[in-house]
Amino acid sequence: MKLVTYTHQKTTQLGIIHEGKIWSLKDLDAGFPDKMRKFLFAGEAMMNKAKRWDEQIKAGKVTKPFVLESEVQLEAPVPQPTSCRDGYAFRQHVAAARRNRGVEMIKEFDQYPIFYFTNHNAVQGPGTIPCMPDHFDKLDFELEVAVVIGKKGRNIKAAQADEYIAGYMIMNDMSARTLQMEEMLLNLGPAKGKDFSTVIGPYFVTPDELEQFVVAAKPGHTGKSHNLTMKCWVNGIQVSEGNVADMDWTFAEIIERCAYGVDILPGDVIGSGTVGTGCFLELNGTGLLNDKNFVPQWLQPGDEVTLEITGLGKLTNTIERVETDFSLLKMKK
Repeated sequence: MKLVTYTHQKTTQLGIIHEGKIWSLKDLDAGFPDKMRKFLFAGEAMMNKAKRWDEQIKAGKVTKPFVLESEVQLEAPVPQPTSCRDGYAFRQHVAAARRNRGVEMIKEFDQYPIFYFTNHNAVQGPGTIPCMPDHFDKLDFELEVAVVIGKKGRNIKAAQADEYIAGYMIMNDMSARTLQMEEMLLNLGPAKGKDFSTVIGPYFVTPDELEQFVVAAKPGHTGKSHNLTMKCWVNGIQVSEGNVADMDWTFAEIIERCAYGVDILPGDVIGSGTVGTGCFLELNGTGLLNDKNFVPQWLQPGDEVTLEITGLGKLTNTIERVETDFSLLKMKK
C-alpha cells in the first residue's frame, strides 16, 4: 500500500494512491483519521483496515470517487513527524568522504551505528525549498532512504526491530555545508547546516510492497535489507547512483540503538544517511582528488533536484532563494 498526504481544494488529507489515482481515506470510511500521525497512533488494526481497502482498489472493486495525482499537491507523507533522526549507514560514503579529505577511515564506524536528531518541524515534501543566502554557500542534496515507525517501543533488539517499521520513503537531507562545517569545528552539530529542510516523500510505502526486493543483510549484521536502486538528477542530469542494499548498518540495528533506554513512537522518521556518491560534498572531493582542474558543483537558485528509489517513487524539489541581508556567516565576532 502507498499512502500520501495531499492538498486538494485547500484541504489537506490522507489517501491511498494507486496508478496515479488517489482515494481519500475519509471518503472510503468516515472512521479513518485524516492525518498521518493520528492514523499511525491508531495502531495495527487501522493499518490493516486501510490495507483491505487497498486490496479492493487494486482489484478494481472500489467505485468511490478519486482525484488524480496530477490535480493535487503532494505534501510530506508524514508532516511534522514525532521526531526525525538521521543515520550514518553507508560505509562507502563515509570512507570516500574521509579519503577525499586525506584522513583515515574511522574504525568505530564498524562497531556501532550512529544517528543525530534533525528538525522535525522543517520536514517537507515535493515542491519548492526556500533557502537563505547563507545556505547557498555550498548547498547540497543527500540521497537517502527513510523508515517510519509504526508502534511504540523501548529497548528493542535488532532481531525484532523490523516489526516496528510501518513504511519506507525517499529522503533528501538538505545540507548547507559551510554552516555545517563551521559549527562542527566545535564538535557539536550538525544543526544550522541541516535544520532548514529535510525532504521526504512522495509516498509512504508499506513493507509488504517491498517484500520482493528483500535481500540478506551484510555479513555480521542483523535485519532486512532491500535491493532498491537509488538515483539523483540535478536539472535532468544524473549525478548519483547507489543501492539501499549497500547499507552496512541495517534499519533494524539503527532502531535498536535509537530505542535503547527511550521510547520510539509512531510517526518517528529515521533516515539511512547518505548513499555512496549521494551528495556533492563526496562527488566534489572525489573529482578534485582525481583531477586538480575539476570544477566543484553545488546547488543554485532555480535548480531542480529529483531523487528516485525503486518502489518508492520520485521526489522532486526546486531550490528557491529568499532575498534578505540577514546572514549568520557575517555575524562572527
